Amino acid sequence: MSTQLSEHVKELIKKARIVSFADWQQSHPAAAIALFQAADQEGRYLTAADLDQISALAPDQTRLIAIANLLREQCAEIVQEARAQVLQRDPTLTQPGGGLYPAERADACWRDFWHFLRCITYGIAGQHPHYTSPEGLHYMQLLYQELRVPLPAMVVGLEEIKTASLRRVSPEQQEELTPYFDHLINQMKQFS
Repeated sequence: MSTQLSEHVKELIKKARIVSFADWQQSHPAAAIALFQAADQEGRYLTAADLDQISALAPDQTRLIAIANLLREQCAEIVQEARAQVLQRDPTLTQPGGGLYPAERADACWRDFWHFLRCITYGIAGQHPHYTSPEGLHYMQLLYQELRVPLPAMVVGLEEIKTASLRRVSPEQQEELTPYFDHLINQMKQFS
């Protein structure tokens, strides 16, 4: 299998942006939104320094920042737990003929798990449970169709990211955080 991506796929990748900060002006000053946007543009989690700056710039929006930081600190373990659960449910997924075969396909999907959690932490840090971009998700759907990504496995992965993440917080926090995970899960379920 060729690992070369077509120009069409490369263009879809650029446009497949999960998060939108368009509606955040009511809750965050421009300088705080710029920190979120910079992290998203660079495809990275918000750093502890970013989160401290956001807290200083938007003190009324700090209630969940510590949780976003906790999830960032434990993202590798959370993604690994989700991956293990996906493979436990369908061990043939990464074998010849499986939807995540060969290894490069599987690695790309595990990276997507990392990015899903990254985007969810933006929503949590900003206290915006509806943080997704309809246009970006449309392009992500087209990208997944083009690459024949096994959507059921990705949805299961998102559900397992939710489970692994919520296991790390108190029951009260679980209830408050659930909508952030469910929002992206429900958006992805609409891809099929």
